[in-house]
Amino acid sequence: MTHAIRIGVQLQPQHADYAQIRDAVRRAEDLGVDVIFNWDHFFPLSGDPDGKHFECWTMLGAWAEQTSDVQIGALVTCNSYRNPELLADMARTVDHISGGRLILGIGAGWFEKDYDQFGYEFGTAGSRIADLAQSLPRIKARWAASNPVPTRDIPVLIGGGGERKTLRVVAEHADAWHSFGDVTTLVRKSAILDTHGAEVGRDTAALVERSVGVGAPPSDVADELVAAGVTLFTVGSSGPEYDLSLVEQWVTWRDARR
Repeated sequence: MTHAIRIGVQLQPQHADYAQIRDAVRRAEDLGVDVIFNWDHFFPLSGDPDGKHFECWTMLGAWAEQTSDVQIGALVTCNSYRNPELLADMARTVDHISGGRLILGIGAGWFEKDYDQFGYEFGTAGSRIADLAQSLPRIKARWAASNPVPTRDIPVLIGGGGERKTLRVVAEHADAWHSFGDVTTLVRKSAILDTHGAEVGRDTAALVERSVGVGAPPSDVADELVAAGVTLFTVGSSGPEYDLSLVEQWVTWRDARR
């Protein structure tokens, strides 16, 4: 299975009024991106740490109505913030609102301020990854038991790079893997992912799309990332202005390749 080259944008829901976020979604879809992501935090990750911020999943419901062609999702949902059955039902609902355009991006969680301010148990990296591993079968079981069931098999994107535990969860459950780090790290961890895949009986080289965030023009980094197997390239953009000029360069590059 070969994955088409796709371009995403992560519209970080910080330092902006919602009208500015809505406008950025419109502009991104008009540019022709393939996926529009937000993130699942309760406070800004850059700039004023107590600046304006909005919640992830209520926003995805609005995006499902606002947009018509792009896929939407979180890069990534924090598994710790919602019971897995509830998250499954939220995702199924957004999947139906959007007509089958949701990606369930999910990760184990890491931003301690979110946990402390909202009353979640932070635990350890190991406990959070173990919770993620337990949640994914529950999410899929809830989808199967739902009425109506999701419009299709909702693709699961897992973000994270822990070689022993996280990549094992990716091998077992993911349709896409979002990697953090440079190309050398990506290549090494991609091989480790495929080793886990062989152990669990999944051809992860073919079945699991490779995804990265990009902060440079395609002329600088695209060739080596494509050579490393990446097919989903996501540019981050923060409020309040949501500059999409780099996103536009990547969309142009994608179209030239096609």
